[in-house]
Amino acid sequence: MNNVIETDSRVNQAALNFIANGPKHLLIDGHWVPAVSGRTFDVIDPATEQVLTRVAEADKADVELAVQAARRAFEHPSWATMSPHAREACLIRIAELIEANAEELATIESLDNGMPMGMAHFSVTAAANTFRYYAGWPTKAYGKTNPTDGSSFSYTLREPIGVCGAIIPWNGPFMFAAWKIAPAIAFGNTVVIKPSELTPLSILRLGELLLEAGLPAGVVNIVPGYGQTVGAAIVEHPDVDKIAFTGSTAVGKGILRASADTMKKVTLELGGKSPFVIFPDADLDKAIQMAVVGFTGNSGQACTAGSRVFIHESIYEEVAAKIVAIANQLVIGPGLNPATQMGPITTEKQFEKIESYVAIGHADGATLAAGGARVGTKGFFIQPTVFTHVTNGMRLAQEEIFGPVVALIAFTDEDDAVLQGNDVSYGLAASIWTKDLNRAHRVASALKAGTVWVNTMYEMDPISPFGGFKQSGLGKELGAESVDAYTQIKSVVVRY
Repeated sequence: MNNVIETDSRVNQAALNFIANGPKHLLIDGHWVPAVSGRTFDVIDPATEQVLTRVAEADKADVELAVQAARRAFEHPSWATMSPHAREACLIRIAELIEANAEELATIESLDNGMPMGMAHFSVTAAANTFRYYAGWPTKAYGKTNPTDGSSFSYTLREPIGVCGAIIPWNGPFMFAAWKIAPAIAFGNTVVIKPSELTPLSILRLGELLLEAGLPAGVVNIVPGYGQTVGAAIVEHPDVDKIAFTGSTAVGKGILRASADTMKKVTLELGGKSPFVIFPDADLDKAIQMAVVGFTGNSGQACTAGSRVFIHESIYEEVAAKIVAIANQLVIGPGLNPATQMGPITTEKQFEKIESYVAIGHADGATLAAGGARVGTKGFFIQPTVFTHVTNGMRLAQEEIFGPVVALIAFTDEDDAVLQGNDVSYGLAASIWTKDLNRAHRVASALKAGTVWVNTMYEMDPISPFGGFKQSGLGKELGAESVDAYTQIKSVVVRY
């Protein structure tokens, strides 16, 4: 039985001061300003359902000002002609400021999103590492020379794209903001970023740190607001040259359609329904523990969540029973309590969606083996939910739930595991558990996923590219592959 524990009283005071000093404004052209309309919206603590603060609600008029500021900054000598070494130093300063304020940032993220502090610290550390990784790139965005017959000189230049629109989800706002801002500015672009209206606070605090690091005015502009207003205005704006979006597949498809009119470069990191495959020869203790982390981490609100656990038929009942036992013992509570292992669902709407999928699982004939019920009377807490005897064609196994709900599915052999693992419209990530390295390499090659973990999960580093196959997205973030996402190639031919 899972019970909600109370919030720990030892809360970072700097974070509380930041939240209390509201309402929060937009960052446009280096200044914190109210929305043109004067409107604000509430930011809710999902653990208490209480209002944390109010934030200025941007709309189309504010996006226009932000894009104009970003364009001016992109063309201004203070940014356009900044030396690669100075740009590198700026990114390093940002990384250092994030690390110096890590406890405050993690606390803000936990209060706003609901995630446990351990996960919030992971997110903040990942963001700092991302800025530090991209600090190395301004001096390495090389062009090249091309062979000629000697009567001409042919070469290429790698140049920034221009104004980049970044649209950030609510499930990991701080880390995903870093994934988009760091490469964009490393290569000389400017940014208009829309945090989710559900979790804008850590990104607004990041904006303060960017200014403290000496980033020129207008290089990064922050416009919190709603997708149908701010998001649409960014995507449709003719002076925005690139869109980087993380979120649902449905919204990503809409962005791709809308971007066609202005021929924007687009990268999309979308949904997932990741297979977590356990073979009989795996280290079962580790595999089972990580299987639970795989569907309960961030309360299951992760695009890479291992929401389909494929278990070899010879060990199915044993493994299923142990997953159920661990899930039933997880400590649920506010993210700020050090004892919390799983926090609340971030929004009431998402909570209700998860509840609806519990009913769908029942209707489809799956067996509810653990969880499925609300926990406590305040906050959006739900029990880790395990369905057994699921078939891969059920909605539980095909649709992204984005909550702590897992489908346990039996498989017969390696070919069956691959067949079922690939039998879904998504292809973001996968996890394979086996001691047979030959099998691991075969299955990793056969699974249609952008990231495959073997005997691990959720290990991410900015040096490795990230992005999905099929309906899990277009393009890559992180790694050397992101150079192409934030630069464009110009060919130059000089005739002697």
